[in-house]
Amino acid sequence: MSQTEAAAPADRHQFPCAQCGAQLRFTPGQRRLTCQYCGHEQEIPASDEDRNTALTALDLHEALANHLPPEAMEETRVLNCTNCGAQVEFDPNTHALQCPFCASPVVTDTGTHRHIKPAAVLPFRLTEKEAHEAMNRWLKSLWFAPNGLKRYARSDRQLDGLYVPYWAFDAFTRSRYTGERGDAYYETRTVTRNGKTSTEQVRKIRWRPARGNVQRQFHDVLVMAAQSLPRKFTRALEPWMLGDLSPYNPQFLAGFRAEGYTVDLPDGFRIAQERMEEVIRQDVRRDIGGDEQRIHSLSTDHSDEKFKHLLLPIWMAAYRYQNKSYRFIVNAQTGKVQGERPWSKWKIAGAVLLAAVLAILFVYFGDFR
Repeated sequence: MSQTEAAAPADRHQFPCAQCGAQLRFTPGQRRLTCQYCGHEQEIPASDEDRNTALTALDLHEALANHLPPEAMEETRVLNCTNCGAQVEFDPNTHALQCPFCASPVVTDTGTHRHIKPAAVLPFRLTEKEAHEAMNRWLKSLWFAPNGLKRYARSDRQLDGLYVPYWAFDAFTRSRYTGERGDAYYETRTVTRNGKTSTEQVRKIRWRPARGNVQRQFHDVLVMAAQSLPRKFTRALEPWMLGDLSPYNPQFLAGFRAEGYTVDLPDGFRIAQERMEEVIRQDVRRDIGGDEQRIHSLSTDHSDEKFKHLLLPIWMAAYRYQNKSYRFIVNAQTGKVQGERPWSKWKIAGAVLLAAVLAILFVYFGDFR
């Protein structure tokens, strides 16, 4: 399901402070909004939905056929980054800013986008200071990083707090397979080395045909629904503690930005099926048993397919080095860090030179002895 532009502007949620009128901001790790100017605090009340831990998933095939109910859809205004393709919600009063994903200057799009409304949000747990400390520890551990990156790690440059979109898929699978089971056995072999004869055990595999069926119920198979970050990094940020999910409430987004999804639902489900197949192949190998397994064919039927649109929190920084952008991402729930990094050619050259000198000294003093 693709995003389509609508003519009317989307409504924007405002949360003014009851004391001074400034905009309130969600406080990470706590269920309340805080005014950054006067310190006034406002609790986020728990609704009946919050008390019900089972979040409602939507039927995948109804969504693919554009038959979702109107309440499952929403319109938002977003900016488009022409450099990395990110779509991020913005304040209507903002006309230009820097893209949080690649540090490129961007100009806002004046249109609106109609898309599937988030079903749930995972609120920020780490504060910006805690995320900065986690990122600094990670940056300072990098070998052969440019000195400029080290200085960046020591700086107090502000991080961007963002909610990134995810699809979470459920499905029941039945799989049929054919293959082979390999059982190890050992044969004694006589060998001669350097004029000495000895025996050794040689491992061999006895193969026999195997076939069978496996089934599995998948819950919340996560696929990042945007292309602004490398998928290998977002996969490495897992696991997410989805037990802390709350039904979507715009108050959790107060003071933060949310990225719109650019990976449509059909493409997201194809990626989820690839992740499911990884697990199914593991199930098949366990079902075959033995010491080794060969899978010749695998056919899977999916049923009871459902999905949820989730917003998950990250702290992020974009660093430019020699006209190239590098991104650092912190899981704002667990503090796990992933990112890209530049390499210092001078430091690498120095390390190679040092290794060569040490090798020459080792040979010289070895010969001297």
